[in-house]
Amino acid sequence: MTERREVWITGVGLLTCLGEGLEATWSHLERGDPPVYDDQGFAPYIVHPLPPINLDKQIPKKSDQRQMEPWQRFGVYAAGLALSDAGIVGNAELLDRTDMIIAAGGGERDVEADSAILTGLRKAANPGAFLNERLMSDLRPTLFLAQLPNLLAGNISIVHGVLGSSRTFLGEEAAGLDAVRIAQARIAAGQSELTLVGGAYNGTRWDVLLMFELSAAPLKDKFAPVWDRGPHGGIALAGMGAFVVLESSAHARARGAGPYARISCICSDRNLRREGEIEATLRRQWTTIAAKIDRAHVAIISGAAGLEPATAAELRVLKEIGLPVRNTGTYIGHGVDTQFVANLGIACAALEHGKLFAPTGTGDLGESPPALSQIIVTNVGNWRGEGLALIERVD
Repeated sequence: MTERREVWITGVGLLTCLGEGLEATWSHLERGDPPVYDDQGFAPYIVHPLPPINLDKQIPKKSDQRQMEPWQRFGVYAAGLALSDAGIVGNAELLDRTDMIIAAGGGERDVEADSAILTGLRKAANPGAFLNERLMSDLRPTLFLAQLPNLLAGNISIVHGVLGSSRTFLGEEAAGLDAVRIAQARIAAGQSELTLVGGAYNGTRWDVLLMFELSAAPLKDKFAPVWDRGPHGGIALAGMGAFVVLESSAHARARGAGPYARISCICSDRNLRREGEIEATLRRQWTTIAAKIDRAHVAIISGAAGLEPATAAELRVLKEIGLPVRNTGTYIGHGVDTQFVANLGIACAALEHGKLFAPTGTGDLGESPPALSQIIVTNVGNWRGEGLALIERVD
């Protein structure tokens, strides 16, 4: 068996409600400024919208912008930021062999078209014929019920010239976790040298809020930090785009690229979420990572979303582990498929600065360790997908 290769994160592209680029989000977190959220535009739901973005900087053609829904624009934009950060944007030789693994949802519905069709159905003499006619005329060719998830990869290829292999994963939070896990495994095994990994989410739209409302999941009426949302809790959905560039260490060194961090271990699992199962899964994953930990220089960045019982179950295990903890969801909201990649990017910023950001609620435990050199990133989905990842500074 050949030796597994070291895998580096060499680029990060991040869009959150706190701004464009990794440094904008990190600076807000480091200062401990108040969270940015909207409790009026989609009342009673609370969301974390993206600020205005000049799309021309990463998607120069207006024709490309027009044929994308917002979540795809967020993704293509964040992918461009990651490619630029890794120093491969515009390098055709590298982009020709850059692979992609995308974590995506089911796309976006055209709410205006849906509303017009439902209104017209009430008055139509022949509802079936009316529905067929309007579906044919009102929906653009790339949008039948919802945009196809793999169109994000296609648009990244068109706009940024990424031409290697492409895979798209669906499955909410588990999709983002497994996208990174499989990209890391392929590079470590020598099946890839350079991979763009990430996704995008637009949680600031009525159709997705109403979908989550079916399980009483959204945060409503009053904002509170993730750890402090009470016995039912709630998810504050967000607009978000997050991508990382993963690369074998040898390939990065050969082209003179430096790393944010190396990915040392990723554990991914799922369970039926019966009582105690989340805790059992996280404890089992912790045993895989524990031997690699230097407790004097490690911390945890939690992806907890605020929904119960998952958030309380994760916090119980984090208290048992006894390491410093920070949660990001209070500030950037929850980007579902994109959340793990966004947290991985923020963990890279923490390693780069050698410290944690300010506490965000009662579950943020402990002081930042001196000379922070390792970070564990957690992923506990709103319904499925438990995971831990260990990243480390490269000296």
